[in-house]
Amino acid sequence: MGVPIKAGKGKYGMNVFERYLTVWVFLCIVAGIALGQFFPAAFQFVGGLEFARVNLPVGLLIWVMIIPMLVKVDFGALGEVRRHARGIGVTLFVNWLVKPFSMALLGWIFIRHLFAPLLPPDQLDSYIAGLILLAAAPCTAMVFVWSRLTNGDPLFTLSQVALNDTIMVVAFAPLVGLLLGISSISVPWETLGTSVVLYIVVPVILAQIWRRRLLARGQAAFEEALQKIGPWSIAALLLTLVLLFAFQGEQIIRQPLVIALLAVPILIQVFFNSALAYWLNRRLGEKHNVACPSALIGASNFFELAVAVAMSLFGFQSGAALATVVGVLIEVPVMLLVVKVVNSSKGWYESAAR
Repeated sequence: MGVPIKAGKGKYGMNVFERYLTVWVFLCIVAGIALGQFFPAAFQFVGGLEFARVNLPVGLLIWVMIIPMLVKVDFGALGEVRRHARGIGVTLFVNWLVKPFSMALLGWIFIRHLFAPLLPPDQLDSYIAGLILLAAAPCTAMVFVWSRLTNGDPLFTLSQVALNDTIMVVAFAPLVGLLLGISSISVPWETLGTSVVLYIVVPVILAQIWRRRLLARGQAAFEEALQKIGPWSIAALLLTLVLLFAFQGEQIIRQPLVIALLAVPILIQVFFNSALAYWLNRRLGEKHNVACPSALIGASNFFELAVAVAMSLFGFQSGAALATVVGVLIEVPVMLLVVKVVNSSKGWYESAAR
């Protein structure tokens, strides 16, 4: 089994791309909107390069986004699941039974009702769909960073990521279909199934083949390779966002409040699920270094997958794609705040065991 991955040497244990992700995303929003206004024909051409409803340039970028992250996942860590059964149980409960359903509820409350007069009426269902896609994809890569910042148990972190990704292969499509149906949103099952194969199944297989070949060269060579390919994911994500906002520009210029309103249910969901997982682990008597990564994976999202599937299901110009991007925009600052809270509350947490 491979050792945990080093996340970089930045101030927070993150590389420069990860540390300033919010800044890069904001710049991509500005650049995408500007380029879309000045070169509309070029972006319309890119948007038309499709096969079976999959945009080919974006599909390639998404593989570059997802595969390097999945190379980090060690499915051999599944053997460690029994060592921390309580923490794993909390993680699974929050990730698969609370988080997606609570987000669907928050979307119904805020998007379909409270904020509805302030949002484009023809995009309400699409916004909710994007929020559901975001919540149904548990964090795969960044959780290694969050865990390290809280001194989380590395074997627990590896095992819960491996287990979540295993479950995601079979449960993502049915769960998304169920929640979209509950929310009275039409489910394009064929496209959803194709998206799961393209953006989960195939990348997992390719990533694990690549991982084995890298490990065959030795652990040092493996970690060196991860350091080199790590920025690929963020760079591909940022380029994808430029394309997305080149198409979304007109809508955002007309409705600048949309991004702030979409952030509200996402923020509530992050704080609610992280607090729930943290508290449940304390009640069950788990160690602090297990509760932290459990809480953090319960709050964070595999936003690259959410963006990819939203684009496939609903298109570049959809509210669903925009909603998933809002998740990317606020991910790092919000998760760093959660990290700070769990670190500063260690004394309170451990007082339960005294």
